[in-house]
Amino acid sequence: MRTKIFQGMFVAIGVAFLAAASLCGAQEMESHIGSLTGHSNDGTKLYKRYCFYCHGQYGDGAGENAAWIEPKPRDFTAATFKCRSTTTGFLPTDEDLYKSIARGFSNSNMPPWAPLSNQNRADLVAYIKTFSPRWKTEKPAEVLVVPSEPPVNIESISHGHELFEKLECWKCHGQEGRGDGPSASTLTDSKDQPIRPYNFAGGANDSRFKCGSENADIYKIFMTGVDGTPMPSFGDVIKPNDAWDLVHFLRTLQVNRKSKENEVLKAAGGKLLPEKPAPPAPEAPAAPDAKAPGSR
Repeated sequence: MRTKIFQGMFVAIGVAFLAAASLCGAQEMESHIGSLTGHSNDGTKLYKRYCFYCHGQYGDGAGENAAWIEPKPRDFTAATFKCRSTTTGFLPTDEDLYKSIARGFSNSNMPPWAPLSNQNRADLVAYIKTFSPRWKTEKPAEVLVVPSEPPVNIESISHGHELFEKLECWKCHGQEGRGDGPSASTLTDSKDQPIRPYNFAGGANDSRFKCGSENADIYKIFMTGVDGTPMPSFGDVIKPNDAWDLVHFLRTLQVNRKSKENEVLKAAGGKLLPEKPAPPAPEAPAAPDAKAPGSR
């Protein structure tokens, strides 16, 4: 009899403990995208239906399909995201995640989820935020201000090529931007998984980059970096106009894309301007004439 009582007590304690844990884990999170407010509780069923088999029950990227997917699904528990409008190392905005869900990721198994309603995507963003405590303790950094794009001309494209060489972008992306640079085969992401540099000349549908299709999206990549990958932020290295020049040059590596940049390059006969020679170093001041011994 006494044994049954103790067993009943342990069962009751266990049930109470699990209920408390469930309540703690079910804390509501919200997302805010424009006038939309997403709710994590509403995103639960959506996640289980559309995201569960790749990203896993716990959001750690260890779903049932993960073993057959390259690159691996995103680990939401680390709260490290590639496409952001915030500076490197900081959380993205809710709108960054919202756009990523809608856009999907080229060269991966993450499809565009445009068929979902705007509210569905906002609810999914809120639910994704429940996987990492960073969303409770940190705030996103200030959003990067993207300045107006300067005109596309051969001077801009040529200077972008000079920067491509000086910043050694070719070491990963290759001289023709095909992702075959000398360092390409050695690159790994933040989880030590092999990762390939972007192939700009990838094919007939190479009009977009991983984080968007507009020139402003490429600009953000330079200035914020791609967290979790070897692609660093150049925000402290180059000036805004330099970043735009790089954008214009990289567009010419997308050889199958109809673009203003390729039109300008074609009009110039496919030739870039020669690199401007460095200004001559100032001459050292002449040494004073030495006087002969005994002279006054």
